Amino acid sequence: MTMTLTTTRISPDWPCQVKTPGSYDWERSAAKWLRELVPARYASYPALIRHPVLLARHAQIQVHNEIRVARTALQTARADLPGLGLPESVIEHTIKLYAAEVMQLQHIARSVRAVSQALVDHGR
Repeated sequence: MTMTLTTTRISPDWPCQVKTPGSYDWERSAAKWLRELVPARYASYPALIRHPVLLARHAQIQVHNEIRVARTALQTARADLPGLGLPESVIEHTIKLYAAEVMQLQHIARSVRAVSQALVDHGR
């Protein structure tokens, strides 16, 4: 008789703060990570505490909107910031900051999607 080992394949975007799906207490680690992505008042709502998949949905919406905000800030920086009397060096630094933030948020969005999908799959 041969034993087949099954491994859970996780996305390369899987957050290191979240345990592997199916492992002990992984949903709790997922919920803890997701709570850090939403405003504190949402993280305390009972429905979101009891149902991590709802928390994941809200985190997806939250991160999507943060990406929108960072993109808007990036796209308007060159036109708007000189009017605030900022030196060119500060404007350039700010543009780089916004560009880096958009990339970071896109990575977080992929991570949230991966965790969200795992929560949905686990709940089936």
